[in-house]
Amino acid sequence: MHALLKWIAGTLLLLFLLLTGPAIMAMSEQVALGGSWRTADRSSTGLAPDPALTPEAVVQVYGARAFNWRGAFAAHTWIAVKPAGADGYTLHQVTRWRGLSTGPGVADAHWFGNRPHVLAELRGAEAERAIERIGTLLPEYPWPHLYRVWPGPNSNTFTAWITRRVPELRARLPTIAVGKDYLDSRMVDVAPSGTGVQFSVQGLLGILIAPEEGLEVNVLGLVMGIDPQAPGIKLPGIGQVRFGRSAESPGTAAASDR
Repeated sequence: MHALLKWIAGTLLLLFLLLTGPAIMAMSEQVALGGSWRTADRSSTGLAPDPALTPEAVVQVYGARAFNWRGAFAAHTWIAVKPAGADGYTLHQVTRWRGLSTGPGVADAHWFGNRPHVLAELRGAEAERAIERIGTLLPEYPWPHLYRVWPGPNSNTFTAWITRRVPELRARLPTIAVGKDYLDSRMVDVAPSGTGVQFSVQGLLGILIAPEEGLEVNVLGLVMGIDPQAPGIKLPGIGQVRFGRSAESPGTAAASDR
């Protein structure tokens, strides 16, 4: 009986630690609860280089907090590419309503009211090579028509799957990109940044160690960790908190400064 009570107490403590961050975000101004996706802001934020003024190739990885209550827990990520000389961007992403989609779009648009952050960027010849590589990889993505909010595969699973295979991006995906650690039947793979290694059981339990991401521990799809580069800590829901600075939505403070 005593062992059972200890197990229950430990489980409740763990759940408290995992859910405190999302609860704080839900009560903050950084997460807009309610509202309609039909009227939410989808305008450009000016983060993407203007194609008319930027003839060179560009690849950018973006992340923004998810819409409505999901934003207290998670972010949505996507990839925007512009070949040399192109007059617009092509977006690669996975959504619940369309699955894997590729087509023209506003690279740096608000994600239904939430401002995106640039997580990685390449330009010039390096971007051209990456664009060609991404085009080759798209048909190989294992779950083009499958979307599960938790634990994956979802939008973040797709972005991480691509960035693992384009390591020159060195993309540091947000701590709150739930689904980025989903590996399906595999249990070991390179980190999403391509700079380290991770162990994951169906995206529900795992650990990641990499020079780019630092140390991350995944419990039930929610991530805690330490970033020695910033330096700072990573918390579920809140994202990255730099020592001496507050967290920045969507948990991408260090990456957005690159």
